Amino acid sequence: MDHAAALVDQNRLLADLVRDAPADTAVPTCPGWTLQQLVRHVGRGDRWAATIVRTGAFVDPREVAGGKPGDDVVGWLHESPRTLLDAVDGTGPDVPVWTFLGPRPAAWWIRRRLHESTVHRADAALALGVPYDIEPELAADGLSEWIALLAERSDGGDPPLAAGTVLHLHATDDGLGEAGEWLVRGTDGGGVEWEHGHGKGAAAVRGTAADLLLAVTRRVPASRVEVLGDAAVLDTWLERTSF
Repeated sequence: MDHAAALVDQNRLLADLVRDAPADTAVPTCPGWTLQQLVRHVGRGDRWAATIVRTGAFVDPREVAGGKPGDDVVGWLHESPRTLLDAVDGTGPDVPVWTFLGPRPAAWWIRRRLHESTVHRADAALALGVPYDIEPELAADGLSEWIALLAERSDGGDPPLAAGTVLHLHATDDGLGEAGEWLVRGTDGGGVEWEHGHGKGAAAVRGTAADLLLAVTRRVPASRVEVLGDAAVLDTWLERTSF
């Protein structure tokens, strides 16, 4: 998948959504936010990542140059992912830079910002009551990226899965193959490990890749997907993870 092209495309789709929408529209899936705050979060986040890539080090998001949109919100939003892609090109995609998971290649930020955009575009669509369309391959990649983040970011809190408990996610879209199935397992240390594949779990969750992504990131109710087995496993997962 071309994550750079997808990032630009998701940004364009978000800009199209908010272009003529009232800036003070509430975003129910991001409590306390308006569309204006959502757009600023996405655009500033791209520029924050670009600054990290250029410097190689953590920077305070509040100190990022150009972090506020000004009057031309759409133009500013369109420019934001470009700043990141240019920074990665300038630094080199394989050069290690700061991330909240420790040093990673600069290109890591492209995929991270892409899926920040895919989910926040869903937030905007839900706020405006319009359909949210996303290609199954992109939605599946977003779910993989999110589960991988959770697996690496165990914070010592209540574990999302009990040790040894398996949650099986299964996308029903045609053509995804193994990329559309995930086995997530609780570990003894309170974290999770995962792999693509088919297998038996305490709970199996089935739905389109788009619905799985939105359900797992708590953008839509779990009733949008089919749950087989112990539904409490999914409930606990949702209670103890947040996007």
